Amino acid sequence: MTKHTDVLIIGGGIAGIGAAARLAKTANVIVLEAETALGYHSTGRSAAIFIRNYGNATLRTLNAASEPELVEPNGMSDRSFLSPRGEMLIATEEEMATLDAYLDDAGDMERLTPKQAGELVPILNTDRLAGAALESSAQEIDVDRLLQGYARLATSRGAQIVKGANVTSLLRNDSTWNVETTQGSFEAPIVVNAAGAWADNIARMGGLTPLGLVCFRRSAAIIPAPEGYDISKWPLFGSATEDFYAKPDAGALMVSPADEDPVDPHDVWADDMVLAEGLHRFEQAVNISVTRVLHSWAGLRTFAVDRTPIVGFDPRKAGFFWLAGQGGYGIQTAPALSRLAMSLITQTQPNLADQTVSALAPDRLLKGK
Repeated sequence: MTKHTDVLIIGGGIAGIGAAARLAKTANVIVLEAETALGYHSTGRSAAIFIRNYGNATLRTLNAASEPELVEPNGMSDRSFLSPRGEMLIATEEEMATLDAYLDDAGDMERLTPKQAGELVPILNTDRLAGAALESSAQEIDVDRLLQGYARLATSRGAQIVKGANVTSLLRNDSTWNVETTQGSFEAPIVVNAAGAWADNIARMGGLTPLGLVCFRRSAAIIPAPEGYDISKWPLFGSATEDFYAKPDAGALMVSPADEDPVDPHDVWADDMVLAEGLHRFEQAVNISVTRVLHSWAGLRTFAVDRTPIVGFDPRKAGFFWLAGQGGYGIQTAPALSRLAMSLITQTQPNLADQTVSALAPDRLLKGK
């Protein structure tokens, strides 16, 4: 038996669940998630930090628009999803040009001397440093609580979340999309493609030429906290050229090689060699050695060619809506992107400037397709 609804959302990560929470207020919504858990591939593996200066100009606009809801999540939690952390970029002499260029476009950042950087993170090898900068307003995001908050809000408004629903067929018939999955058949006039790394695959299944999304692996490892230090107040710290970053994590230290290796969409895992190289770069920046790895993992980050998310209806087929390409920004921009998705789907006025809406629209990527 085919289930009918107003909006079908393919993908149960932060993008799809956030959109469901918004849309379910005025529409019947069903979310189709291929895995048995929400946020399995990207959202659930994110070490997200809210950084106002992260990303290009469009993303920084989305960051600013998202912050109020992350601080005061009405209807999703009784307390903020953010907690103090800070972000510090460090630079050798060779990396100072990169740091200077970053600071030229950044706001609310303080330049630090190597000595000041070492006072914040005492394990730094300050002899190698030429400079540093601190964004003290950067904050930790409670990713799981945010995802579950959206899920509870969505279901409380009547949305259905169907897990283990791998899409096997996606066809447009007259005014309706017909979706076959491993959990049955579904039908709706609007399909939201929030499939993350699989978004181009979903588009192809629906008879559309893909938009050229590229999926990258990002790895991380948990190592023991260095003995003799209280690391709880340390900021996230990393190289200005993104060779590595590290941050406190539940009494241990998370280190990422900040890798971006293109991969096909799959249940990704950390590559031992990539992880070892990243840990070596970390060791060069500090005065401790990595003696063991407690745990390691990897997640997927998916980008459009211009590193800007894709949000909007595809003009080539009616009712096909893109909500994809969030890359490494999906968690901290989820409030703004979910609101925009709701506005465009319900044909109400977005609370973002026309310039930002246009910068996110799929039309920009359709030349020649």
